[in-house]
Amino acid sequence: MMARVFAVCRVVLGALFIWAAVTKLPDIAAFAQDVANYRVIPAALVPIVAAAVVGIELLAGIALVIGVMDRPAAAVLAVLLAAFIALLAQALLRGIDLRCGCFGGDERASWWTVVRDLVMLAAAVAVARGPLPARTNVTNPA
Repeated sequence: MMARVFAVCRVVLGALFIWAAVTKLPDIAAFAQDVANYRVIPAALVPIVAAAVVGIELLAGIALVIGVMDRPAAAVLAVLLAAFIALLAQALLRGIDLRCGCFGGDERASWWTVVRDLVMLAAAVAVARGPLPARTNVTNPA
């Protein structure tokens, strides 16, 4: 039963990150502007960081959905989410009015965004630390 709960969590989390990446791809320049608006990444690095985030989201999301290297993928997404939560919180505390850049839309960043990302972070940590799939024992004929 618990394995099924983790499997559903893994697939839903993966699908969310695939969706997040795919919605940014048509206008990566707008996402790069969202990244720049957090005012913590040097301007020269913004396009690289934006492209890296989208690539990580897409690859990790695919890994989670198909169940290949799912625990490392969830761990990478947990780190990405933790960084995003920290960046978002600092921007909100500094009074910076910005779009979150989360799903390629015009959603304004808010404390609700932080809460939503904390829930996703908890899911990513749960998947990363979740039960390993059952392994078959292979005996060594010696």
